Amino acid sequence: MADVMNIQGHVRLGSNAGQSMTRRDGVLKVTGRATYAADNRPEGVLHAVTATAGIARGRVTHLDTAAAEAHPGVVKVYTPANRPDLAVSPDEKIHGFAWRTEALQDDTVRYAGQPIALVVAETLEAATEGSHLLAPRYDADTPRIGLDGGVPFQPETISIGRPPSLEVGDIDAARTGAARHFETVIETPAQYHNALEPHAITAQWTGDRLEIDTPNQAIGLAKQSFAAYLGVNPAHILIRSPFLGGGFGSKAILFGAQLLVALAAKDLDRPIKLALRRDQMYGPVGHRPATRQTLKLDVDTRGHIAALEHHTIAVASSFDDFIENASNASHSVYATTALRTTHAGIRADTGTPGPMRAPGEATGSAALEVAIDDAAYALGFDPLEFRLRNYAETDPATGMQFSSKALRECYAQAAEAFGWQDRPLEPGSMKQGRLLKGWGMGTAQFPCPMFQAAAHATLRADGSAVVETSAADMGQGAWTSLAQIAADGLGIDIDRLEFRSGQSNLPDAGVAGGSGHTATAGTALFNAGADTIRQLAELALNDPASPLFGADNAGVTARGGRLYRNDDDTRSEAYEDILARAGLDLLRGEGKGAREGEPERAMFSHGGVFAEVLVDPDLGQVRVSRLIGAFAAGRIVNPHLARSQLLGGMIWGIGFALQEEAIHDVRTGRFTNADLAGYHIPVNADVPMIEALTVHEDDPFVNSLGIKGVGELGVTGTVGAIANAVWHATGIRPKRFPIHPESLI
Repeated sequence: MADVMNIQGHVRLGSNAGQSMTRRDGVLKVTGRATYAADNRPEGVLHAVTATAGIARGRVTHLDTAAAEAHPGVVKVYTPANRPDLAVSPDEKIHGFAWRTEALQDDTVRYAGQPIALVVAETLEAATEGSHLLAPRYDADTPRIGLDGGVPFQPETISIGRPPSLEVGDIDAARTGAARHFETVIETPAQYHNALEPHAITAQWTGDRLEIDTPNQAIGLAKQSFAAYLGVNPAHILIRSPFLGGGFGSKAILFGAQLLVALAAKDLDRPIKLALRRDQMYGPVGHRPATRQTLKLDVDTRGHIAALEHHTIAVASSFDDFIENASNASHSVYATTALRTTHAGIRADTGTPGPMRAPGEATGSAALEVAIDDAAYALGFDPLEFRLRNYAETDPATGMQFSSKALRECYAQAAEAFGWQDRPLEPGSMKQGRLLKGWGMGTAQFPCPMFQAAAHATLRADGSAVVETSAADMGQGAWTSLAQIAADGLGIDIDRLEFRSGQSNLPDAGVAGGSGHTATAGTALFNAGADTIRQLAELALNDPASPLFGADNAGVTARGGRLYRNDDDTRSEAYEDILARAGLDLLRGEGKGAREGEPERAMFSHGGVFAEVLVDPDLGQVRVSRLIGAFAAGRIVNPHLARSQLLGGMIWGIGFALQEEAIHDVRTGRFTNADLAGYHIPVNADVPMIEALTVHEDDPFVNSLGIKGVGELGVTGTVGAIANAVWHATGIRPKRFPIHPESLI
């Protein structure tokens, strides 16, 4: 068993982290005992349904509230005319992770599917019937839909407060001196969150105290938001979110119907539950917006990129400013002497976009990888050779060294496993029976953010422990991987650890997003455990009755529920004996997880993805037949869970490349495929032989535990690899995602 921690020296993970442990929450989920938000049925609960707009732009002129409230099961209908007051307008942003939202502030309709009333009833069926009885009438305006139907504007910021442009070097001079010039235009569609669990909330007041059950990826921020909008002391709000049936970014931000349910529960003095229908996920809870991206590559005579320019036009809503930061995906992947990235927006009558798995990076890398492949072929280079020729040894956007970068090793391992050395350069050169076969590749990269997090660790008299932080497990396995880290911080076996999370009355674990949750919350948990053991060691080292007495200079090591002297490991003592002699039943430590100061190195996870596709030459139908990726993401806490996350990201890439798109009727602005029958995502039959390899990587700079992230990495690289394989099979370069059969015939 590896040492966990030298109390006098460098902190390191021990014997729990690094193991492929099965999910601690698995039995609860497969036996149906995992309680999701919509599973809560408090006594006297009422059911709420939102009535939604059937137009995309205009105003509501009439709602037949009398007919709805005459329904025997309907308790009350809320409209802009009678909605209880909020302390803060929903049109205001209370922090950087807040959206302008719809909470019945007026009769304006800003997109199809916008909530225009809330119907509360004794049963779900009565609430649903009541919403239909409202029979809304409208004064409709012509909707503005899509990249070509909206109003252009120049954003002040993109994504979550980032600058909209970056320029490094003299791009005009570099372009003038280049030997070859390439331009690629790629469009990506709007894509909508379709987590297995739709958004839901149950709200109940007891006096001035509010209890909320709702799936949320950022419980601390959600608590602040509810408190601000409702005018309630944050200490009087309890949010429970132990399980999420998928989040992907959509459950990190408050949406208006959650506020309405809390207001109605207060007004009626009864608990109220709301669960969105599948079609109601299209609009009010965020999505990935459509983009049109233009990439210009200028290459010298040796095949080196002299200048790289990436411009993105992204659709935004008419009332908020979130812009997909797709161009930023070109900042740090390929070496260049000059770099320019810019963004513009299109205001359309749609719900506000937001973060969706690998925001910016997924859309931007899809376009970048096609552009790189296009240039490689025109210059006569194998795609892998061209990427290695333009391998970035330092970050092009900042000039900083990378904290670690094992991308070459990722390329090599994945290429060997795939058999890339046998790939012919010319497209249309391979067949499997009557089907065209193509091979393509893409580079995967994702940044390594860290947020602010806190945790408690309490050692009990029997040597077991409990750790607490408000972490969110949305299916990625946080209950397991974070518990592994916490157990190592305490130097105990994971079976002796109780892991408490998913409630806002626990220390704030930050945001479960950006592939930074394990690093952030994990660091806080490890540090809390280490703080507890530090206190325990002080008790022993200062106690003449302890076999550890006098080991101050040499220090002690914690492992297996015992402290060992470093200068004589035959002398040790169990935790429970130290606590008993000190007369303590509990010993608690605290820990923080954050990156101090501005980073001095560029921090990314990397990977290489290789795809094989088969294309029917008559029908244009594309099937991915093989997909192999190799990824370097620092220390892997749980290889089994990490592989699952990487495979999930790669499968998401299949959907992005070949299936996913939301379609509007441009005449009405309404969705034509707001369900899982018309909005296609991969099923088992669409997933081929797929493998995710991990490459060992030590990173002493990214954080004290050397942990990066894997949740979104697998999406990037995969989309471009599939598109490039389609080109290699057909000789037709895809210009739009998803790749439709008709574009290949």
